Amino acid sequence: MVKEKYQSVLELGEKLNIIGGDVKVNNDKLEISGTTRNQYQKDQLWDEIKKVGGENPSDITADIKVADTSIYCHHEVQKGESLSLIAKKYYGDPMKYKKIFEANTDQLKNPDLIHPGQNLIIPNK
Repeated sequence: MVKEKYQSVLELGEKLNIIGGDVKVNNDKLEISGTTRNQYQKDQLWDEIKKVGGENPSDITADIKVADTSIYCHHEVQKGESLSLIAKKYYGDPMKYKKIFEANTDQLKNPDLIHPGQNLIIPNK
């Protein structure tokens, strides 16, 4: 039953291609473990766990490690995006666009000029 409750978490783990993912049920408690590629993916998993089980779920334990802790994640620019929209997505604050700009000055010369297909580094929060 607990595995079915957290099915959306397990599906997200598959979608994110979690490295070394493992799922066990032990005394009506779901135990999951694995390694995400970056902190953003780990945050996505925890957000889904909290969405299903509440802020402090007692029927699941998760041991999620992060492979690359040097950055928050990579983001491929899509048509219509701006640095402020990207900052809002990852940081919840559009004014943090400067942080993204500064991390990508090797390919960005102006924070108002980004192009679809560019692969930007999103620095740690």
